[in-house]
Amino acid sequence: MIKTSKIYVAGHNGMVGSAIVRKLRSVGYDNILVRTSAELDLRNQAAVDAFFAEEKPEFVFLAAAKVGGIMANNTFRAEFLYDNLMIESNIIHASYQNGVDKLLFLGSSCIYPKLAPQPLKEEYLLTGPLEPTNEPYAIAKIAGIKLCEAYRDQYGCNFISAMPTNLYGPGDNYDLEKSHVIPALLQKIHNAKINGDKTVEIWGSGNPRREFLHVDDLADACFYLMHNYEERPFVNIGTGKDISIRELAELIAKIVGYQGEFVFNTEKPDGTPRKLLDVSILTCKQWSPAISLEEGLRCVYEEKFLVSA
Repeated sequence: MIKTSKIYVAGHNGMVGSAIVRKLRSVGYDNILVRTSAELDLRNQAAVDAFFAEEKPEFVFLAAAKVGGIMANNTFRAEFLYDNLMIESNIIHASYQNGVDKLLFLGSSCIYPKLAPQPLKEEYLLTGPLEPTNEPYAIAKIAGIKLCEAYRDQYGCNFISAMPTNLYGPGDNYDLEKSHVIPALLQKIHNAKINGDKTVEIWGSGNPRREFLHVDDLADACFYLMHNYEERPFVNIGTGKDISIRELAELIAKIVGYQGEFVFNTEKPDGTPRKLLDVSILTCKQWSPAISLEEGLRCVYEEKFLVSA
């Protein structure tokens, strides 16, 4: 991939896609193809085929997906499975048909079995039952990995896959019914501080442990992989460090300046007890994240709640 290459970033308006576009532009890549969902419905095979046939992208970052937190995943199970299957299938097949030089498919760490050993190694895929609350999304992402492997095996396509850990950063979703844990906690704790609330309700027990990666670090890793990784197995992208939800809430409270108490609603689902990725492959290739969790959270909070206030 060189600076004059024609690059299609699918999902450029999302948190991940927009970070990839920022990364590409920051290092001088300007020939970037983007389409909004209104301009191109990625679930429509004919529309995707026509777009690829006309534009002929050379490189594809497949970051488009229907995403959401535990509640959204568990409520809209059909949409999470159908939409994601269609999006990835259409783009991967069109990339093969139109001779794309290289494609990077982005999945999710929820592909791993619920009770897999920690940290999660790539080889643990399909070794046990998935977490039920996000099983449809996970199945769709597993299918994307297998599609890339199958097109590589059968047709020799240079299609690779990467599985990011939990992400946060600019462009995140702050809808409390659909958001992931970091934007939800930032919104709740900020609101509590502004309103003078003495308590904040947090879904679940607070005991599950999660790993968090700033989306700009993910974009940097994707850029690195597109230049330096040519192999069939998918690659984990993370920090190799995790934190409990309770500890995360305490860290966010420190950043926000909130001094109230937390009430844990154990009627809400916890999800997987722990998700920590083994990041040995990328570490061995000399890539590591640059943004610490506290630094990243502080920047996100300032940009979202203080600068825009």
